[in-house]
Amino acid sequence: MAYSSITKPSDYFNTTLYTGNGSTDRAVTVGFQPDWIWCKERSQTESHMLHDVHMNAGDYIRSNTADGLSNSGEMFKSITSTGFTVGTRGEVNENSQTYVNWSWKGGGTPSANTDGSITSSVSVNTTSGFSIVKFTGTGANGTVGHGLGVTPAMIIQKNLSTDNSAWSVWHKSFNGNQVIYLNETGAVGSNTSSWNSTTPTASVFSVGTGSYPNGSGNSQIYYVFAEKKGFSKIGTYIGNGDADGTFVYTGFKPAFLLYKSADQNSNWLMWDNKRPGYNEIQKLVMPNLSNAEADSGSDALDFLSNGFKFRGTGAATNGSGQAVIYMAFAEEPLVANVGNSIPATAR
Repeated sequence: MAYSSITKPSDYFNTTLYTGNGSTDRAVTVGFQPDWIWCKERSQTESHMLHDVHMNAGDYIRSNTADGLSNSGEMFKSITSTGFTVGTRGEVNENSQTYVNWSWKGGGTPSANTDGSITSSVSVNTTSGFSIVKFTGTGANGTVGHGLGVTPAMIIQKNLSTDNSAWSVWHKSFNGNQVIYLNETGAVGSNTSSWNSTTPTASVFSVGTGSYPNGSGNSQIYYVFAEKKGFSKIGTYIGNGDADGTFVYTGFKPAFLLYKSADQNSNWLMWDNKRPGYNEIQKLVMPNLSNAEADSGSDALDFLSNGFKFRGTGAATNGSGQAVIYMAFAEEPLVANVGNSIPATAR
């Protein structure tokens, strides 16, 4: 039985749906001060737009491209105590178009971290196991402090200074030489220059000489995740190739799911508990593509009280013998560890 000290996961992660109105200073309510914001237009083809607490007003990056940091005065205008405001850019606020936003709570204003050989600036939330790390690359092997106090289970990285740098991802099922790319479709591969052939520790992660994760003089942003029982789960499952698909135990009712086949070329897929808000879940977006929200077909799944279960035979999501990496966050813990704990119910 999974217990959690986080009784209200939406205080740390939340999915928000909204409709654009085309006006400047359009407020989006999240329910807390979001330190990492990820927006996607659902109704039309537009890039995924990401913004975090290290960035200036108007700054953004896109998960579906290799482009570096960009700026527009009508993109992300401010982070507030309850959400954020956007301007008139169509990617985040076109009149009458529909959007989904995923937000994570970090630690607010970043502070210096000297745990590694490279000094970093870190916004960290040790309760939820999430930190946002920024540093200037050296081009040489080194270590970088992440502030979590426990070993990370997944790291997502982007070089902000160049328009030709893939999003590098490390997952706890990988060794120190393996990497997969968020903006691409390829399977997990080998690259000794990404993580210096070293897996993370409770205080630091390692970077190699590669220009993607550690280009000399380049600004680097890292989103670092540790598992928290009953709130987040990062792991691997094996597909069974059957319409009565694989069940994956998380220990909570999921609110969000990101996954990718580690074995074959395939898109990354993103799901949440708001689109459409009931099982079977058919609505997906893909972080490596700008496509509008689409019906999933053979990739459909259910969110249950203690995990997720596939309802199709999609080769990249439930192919027989396929290893798939995933990261999930909770809507509700299966059982909370404080107060009058009431088991979660399926929807």
